[in-house]
Amino acid sequence: MSNAKTPALILASASPRRRELLARIGVVPDYIIPADINEDPRKDELPKPHALRLAIGKAREIAPAHKGAYILSADTVVGVGRRILPKAEDEATAKTCLDLLSGRAHRVFTGVCLIAPDGRERARVVETRLKMKRLSALEMRTYLDSGEWDGKAGGYGIQGLAGAFIAHLSGSYSNVVGLPVYETRNLLIGAGYIHG
Repeated sequence: MSNAKTPALILASASPRRRELLARIGVVPDYIIPADINEDPRKDELPKPHALRLAIGKAREIAPAHKGAYILSADTVVGVGRRILPKAEDEATAKTCLDLLSGRAHRVFTGVCLIAPDGRERARVVETRLKMKRLSALEMRTYLDSGEWDGKAGGYGIQGLAGAFIAHLSGSYSNVVGLPVYETRNLLIGAGYIHG
């Protein structure tokens, strides 16, 4: 590899949403290598530190086998108070999440970690505050039938049908989708991957 060539960027996430968000800031990862770590919250772990720990853990999982590359990872967590909502893997879990979020304020935290080719690690957590309208039985049923909740933290994706349920949002919209693009771009600039 010549010195003039920028080292490879590895995205440690299989999320198509994160790839789309990176593309919006002109960044296309050279490789997609999802990290496989235990994402279960620790006892009494709060949503914000949980998001940061998972993002760092994912980057550190991939880094040893790819020295000399940039490793970018992220993890998005939906929190209601001190409670971490799960990623919805079935309809019952999605309904439990939506029942809890309906008519209430909540926060979405995304931890982002970048390990540079020299091994330096940079990490941030971005917080967005939202309020979901009170969902009618029909809205709930229609959304559950759509299947859009599948694999989504907190049982919903703001970029789809559930966007119409969000009455208020304060902070980064892209953070709720899965990657805060402003902060991620700044991490990449700071590490020398892109030039501001």
